[in-house]
Amino acid sequence: MKITIASGKGGTGKTTLATNLSAYLAMNKKVVLADLDVEEPNSGLFIKGELVLEKACHKMIPQWVSDECVLCGKCEEVCNFNAIVKLSEEILVFPELCHSCYACSELCPTGSLPMMPQKMGALKHVKADNFDFVEGRLDLGEEQAVPLIGQVIDYVDEHFDDDVVKIFDAPPGTSCPVIEASRGSDFVVLVTEPTPFGLNDLKLAVGTMRVLKQKFGVVINRYGIGDASVEHYCEEEKIPLIAKIPNDRNIAELYAKGTLIYPEHAPFKAALDDMITFFGGFK
Repeated sequence: MKITIASGKGGTGKTTLATNLSAYLAMNKKVVLADLDVEEPNSGLFIKGELVLEKACHKMIPQWVSDECVLCGKCEEVCNFNAIVKLSEEILVFPELCHSCYACSELCPTGSLPMMPQKMGALKHVKADNFDFVEGRLDLGEEQAVPLIGQVIDYVDEHFDDDVVKIFDAPPGTSCPVIEASRGSDFVVLVTEPTPFGLNDLKLAVGTMRVLKQKFGVVINRYGIGDASVEHYCEEEKIPLIAKIPNDRNIAELYAKGTLIYPEHAPFKAALDDMITFFGGFK
């Protein structure tokens, strides 16, 4: 089973839930946790283990070769992302805008734009006590997270069988990185908080999941603050409310120490049990 844990906004407790659920499940099942928040990965702060693999990740960028170029402008014409500009005597390529779609390279009549690898980040695989952890980390200055997220997902799918529970810690928000992180998942868990801000961003995330025709449900973190508007919204929209994690200072203290919460906090562990029950024990 593949589960993406996402949120409409940052700071809702998405990583807290992903790391603790993975470690708790791994006591009885094969589990891999992948941190897809490649711009700011932090799941690894809570995972201690042995490094299995660390490798550079690349994206393909066109490189202009002037020898046979006739400056026809076809490359500029077919680029939907304005990554290529034809000047009077040269072709300019802007790597930050390139989406590696290969259109310019494949359609160039003289083959003057071969695709070349350019490092964009790194992938790390760690073997923890009883489960695996995979992290993607984007290089400083890189502006596109989606290609690296895709490579991390592909790595997990290639190296772990279908009998392994795959949990993806997605980036926050509702933009392209979240859409990529939800690609191919069996279910998306939306983590929110019972506040007006939480409800507003939850509605955006719900709208995104419905456009994607993705199965999803909601976990309320910091339950006990704010009001019941999130619960009413889920009831009105017939959205499954999977679990409620109480608002407790002890949880924040454990998080600040970089330790897992469920071994020392019974209500948090009970919320994880609610999730496991909802998913039928992840059979």
